[in-house]
Amino acid sequence: MSKIVNPEQYAESTGAKGELRYKERSRWLFLGLPWTFTKYEIRDNVLTVIKGFFTVKEDDCYMYKISDVEITSSLMQRICGMSTITLFTSDVTDRTIVMKNIKHGREIKDFILQASESAKIRRRTVSMQNIGFGANDIHDIDEMDDLG
Repeated sequence: MSKIVNPEQYAESTGAKGELRYKERSRWLFLGLPWTFTKYEIRDNVLTVIKGFFTVKEDDCYMYKISDVEITSSLMQRICGMSTITLFTSDVTDRTIVMKNIKHGREIKDFILQASESAKIRRRTVSMQNIGFGANDIHDIDEMDDLG
């Protein structure tokens, strides 16, 4: 990494991301060895994905942009104590973030789900979705107006 020119500004921006809750890396499915070059830093407000060896790419996703979290475990992953966490986001760079072969998957999934809801409430970005309201249901509302 490069030298930090303005340490005060760096400390402030790092502090805004929140406290580091989990630091995990993607693993090989064989024996669960962490010999891959993908790391995840999960903080209160931001999920950071760091990939690469020669060229390192760091991508942040704010927690309030995460809308759904899914966890799956194949038979081999269950034997090795790992799982795959899929995050569905409204982020511009990555609509879907896949954290493959992660240890402590359920614990991390639950934290991300809780942290994303907390971040939405803090930022007042909670969207109230009308689930089950389809395009054909609009006529039902018009008919209800005629009753009253």
